[in-house]
Amino acid sequence: MCRLTLLAVGLVGSVSVWAQVQTPPVAPASQPASRPAEAAASPLDFTVLDIEGREVPLARYRGQVVLIVNVASQCGVTPQYEQLQALHERYAERGLRILAFPANNFGGQEPGTNAEIKQFCTDRYRVRFDLFGKISVQGADRHPLYKFLTSPEQNGRFGGDIKWNFTKFLIGRDGRVVARFEPRIKPDAAEVVAAIEQALATPARP
Repeated sequence: MCRLTLLAVGLVGSVSVWAQVQTPPVAPASQPASRPAEAAASPLDFTVLDIEGREVPLARYRGQVVLIVNVASQCGVTPQYEQLQALHERYAERGLRILAFPANNFGGQEPGTNAEIKQFCTDRYRVRFDLFGKISVQGADRHPLYKFLTSPEQNGRFGGDIKWNFTKFLIGRDGRVVARFEPRIKPDAAEVVAAIEQALATPARP
């Protein structure tokens, strides 16, 4: 009986150890996505974290015109914050929403924490448009939102890798991307303003 008991205890212990070894590691916390990027039909299908760490379904912006921008605090084009704020003040009442996504992908030019980024934007540029938590916009850890935006298969002619900070995607009232502007094109450039005006004047398609 003693031998049988010891054998049983040994088997239970082995199973317990094996189960512990086989338990998959818990994935690290990351920016949430409302659905896989490959299943999304619009940039507004995703859920992201705002600068305070709260989940924000981008679907709340449907029916409005949205300008998505990857931003950085220590870049040569960082002063574009001033023009983005001017656009916000000029067009917010007509339905323009500006969504800024800090990213440290280019030259390490966004090294700060979310709290530091928020303080910089508020103190330096008096930013009042929507700021989101820092994400990655290229590489293996690219956020699902930017996987969609940069995918030629899903975003057509507006796809392609992000080249630098302050790349801008304009989304119409129907949730579809209608324009893309590269970093050196300022937010108050004539072509950007014209595209915003046209998008604001265009009703959402059913």
